[in-house]
Amino acid sequence: MKPHRITADPNVMSGKPCIRGLRVTVANVLRQLANHRTYDEILAAYPYLESADIDACLEFAAFCAEDELLPLAAS
Repeated sequence: MKPHRITADPNVMSGKPCIRGLRVTVANVLRQLANHRTYDEILAAYPYLESADIDACLEFAAFCAEDELLPLAAS
């Protein structure tokens, strides 16, 4: 994982995981990806981000999903 890209500071966005201390949360980027926005669209909306920041969000999400048991509805 790229720990220098994902930060959590209680003084920034209430301590939610953010990209490089900026006021862009990992959840916001993941939500945009889930809504089929492309890397290019996200980078255009946030010109101070880099492709590697989006990659780090995906890697962070995978790490969190693997590390924690999430209750799932029975199918």
